[in-house]
Amino acid sequence: MSLRKFVSTVGVLSAIALPTVFVGAGAAEAAPAINATTITYNLTGAPNYASAIRTGVSRWGTLRNVKFQETTGRANLTYRQGNYSGGSYYTGNGHGTGNIYLDIRQMGQYDHVRVAAHETGHDLGLPDHYSGPCSELMSGGGPGPSCTNSYPNANEVARADANFRFAATEAELNRTVVVRGY
Repeated sequence: MSLRKFVSTVGVLSAIALPTVFVGAGAAEAAPAINATTITYNLTGAPNYASAIRTGVSRWGTLRNVKFQETTGRANLTYRQGNYSGGSYYTGNGHGTGNIYLDIRQMGQYDHVRVAAHETGHDLGLPDHYSGPCSELMSGGGPGPSCTNSYPNANEVARADANFRFAATEAELNRTVVVRGY
């Protein structure tokens, strides 16, 4: 086979075999991730805040690389309510597996949905940034109880998505991160 015929054949086969990608306003953001990580969550341990948790989790719904699925059985992420010294906190690997403890006293002072969404952000690998403005979800309780914003900003969404862009390493899955205080 001549080189010209080979190149022509490869070009035709490539055009047939390769997926077509359309580039346009919003096209990249709208395309779902092929291998999104599904984080199952169980909120039966926090019945007083079930609605706030569902809403808080939904605030992360624009993520491309992560999808959440509620369950009443075994889950990657569990929510619990109780009286915890130091307030609400997260403990887990920061990569989709852990426990969120919602402090009843603190929940009486702060917006329930904001606290639930904020703590869920830790499970997505995001740290606290208490000195941030109210528009930054991971600023937590830093802006004070009057802050009710429960939506992550574009930077927080991008960072969380980047944390789940590739499969987690064994070290990431086996680590334990404890983030105390809302």
